[in-house]
Amino acid sequence: MLLGNAVEVLEGWSAPDAEQEELRAHYLRHVAAHPDGMWRSCRPEHVTASALVVDAAGQNTLLTLHKTVGRWLQLGGHCEPGDTTLPGAALREATEESGLPGLTIGREPLQLSRHLLLGGGCAGAYHLDVQFLVTATAGTEYVVSEESHDLAWFPLDELPADTDHSVQELAARARHQLSRT
Repeated sequence: MLLGNAVEVLEGWSAPDAEQEELRAHYLRHVAAHPDGMWRSCRPEHVTASALVVDAAGQNTLLTLHKTVGRWLQLGGHCEPGDTTLPGAALREATEESGLPGLTIGREPLQLSRHLLLGGGCAGAYHLDVQFLVTATAGTEYVVSEESHDLAWFPLDELPADTDHSVQELAARARHQLSRT
């Protein structure tokens, strides 16, 4: 069910540029060739789901100071057996890692990002991350989970200086999308 949804989501998404289209095609080849391609046990690559959480005003994003990576990142992670959709997996991860109730998720990916893991249980594997825009309800408070050293809100256009380039690109895409709504 999750694999089928991943194919549906990726086939239905119009990539915004040639680089994203190349990644979309790569992800589709991966899931076609690997029936286990959604699970962390699939090597050397597996699909993951993440969420760039923005506040209700669309001005700030909630990032996690990730324990394993030691950098500010968007929320997200591995698909789990109970997940039936990619957006659902991203929403579950965002809720688990932030403690924020009432999150809402966009219908389609915001960005795809393929990145190598250097630490933790998946060291040496590539994450084929499908990244969604998620909006928090006004007035809710986050809770730092065991996966994070910290959580913090940052203006979408003023991320911490050492923020990974892929997260900066994700924030830029979010700003662009939010400016059109």
